[in-house]
Amino acid sequence: MAERGIEVSYEAIRLWCIKFGPKNASRLRRRHQGYGDTFYLDEIFVKIQGVQHYLWRAINQDGEVVDVFLQRRRDGNAAKCFFKRLLRASSSEPNFHTSQRGSESAA
Repeated sequence: MAERGIEVSYEAIRLWCIKFGPKNASRLRRRHQGYGDTFYLDEIFVKIQGVQHYLWRAINQDGEVVDVFLQRRRDGNAAKCFFKRLLRASSSEPNFHTSQRGSESAA
């Protein structure tokens, strides 16, 4: 817009994002064809305000992030919860590739 001589403030852009963002996101979700049949799972340890958390990610074969799950605990129940969310998101029975950690193999 600056090339056309129109000055826009950051606040105006923020308000446009609030107004038009959900509509565009829902359109993109409707057009999305699906995530495929192969998910690669990744687990990362992060500290949030000094407390260790576990961030789990599922990435499909095209490199799209399918789901992200942040938990304080790292056990079989947390892994099962994450896998259930992934199964709901996929249209068919996906293949999971993990790093064979204890909590992931429990699920």
